[in-house]
Amino acid sequence: MNVDEIKKLVEVFQESGIDELEVNWGEGQTIRMTRHPAPAESNGVPAALPSVVQPVQVPQAAPPTSGSVSDAGGGKDAGSSPDEGLVEIRSPMVGTFYRAPSPESPPFVEAGSRVEKGQVVCIVEAMKLMNEIESEVSGTVVRAALDNGEPVEFSQPLFYVRPD
Repeated sequence: MNVDEIKKLVEVFQESGIDELEVNWGEGQTIRMTRHPAPAESNGVPAALPSVVQPVQVPQAAPPTSGSVSDAGGGKDAGSSPDEGLVEIRSPMVGTFYRAPSPESPPFVEAGSRVEKGQVVCIVEAMKLMNEIESEVSGTVVRAALDNGEPVEFSQPLFYVRPD
C-alpha cells in the first residue's frame, strides 16, 4: 500500500460513520484507525477529545511608575491582577489551531465573546482530522493565546476565559 492509497483510506474513514477500521495487507502490514464515539455531530466535523481546563495564575503587572494614573478603588483589591482568576482552555492534542471553520468564516469566538460550557471555540487539525474544541466553562473570552494557523502542542493554552 503506498502513501496515496493510505491517504485515500484515511479520507474514506473520516467521511464514514464507522468508529474503527483495521486493514491488513502483505506480511505483517496493518493499519488501524479508531474514533472515539461521540454525541451526534452538528456539522460533520468529528468531535474532539475534551479540552483541558485549568485555572491560571498570571504574574502581576509591575506597579505604576510615577506620573501614571492608577485606579483608586475601581472595585478591585489594590494588589489584584486583571488576569487573576482566568481559566485556560487548553488543547487536548497536537495539531494546527484554527479560529474559524473555514478561511471565509468569522472566528468562533473573539475577545469579549460570551461562551457557554460545551460551545465550540476553535478547531485543532490533527492528521487531516478537524477536531472541534469546546469550552469547558461558561464565561467571557479575554483573549486567544494563538493566531490562526499556528501549530499547537498538547495542553497548550488556546484561550483565556473569565468564568461566571
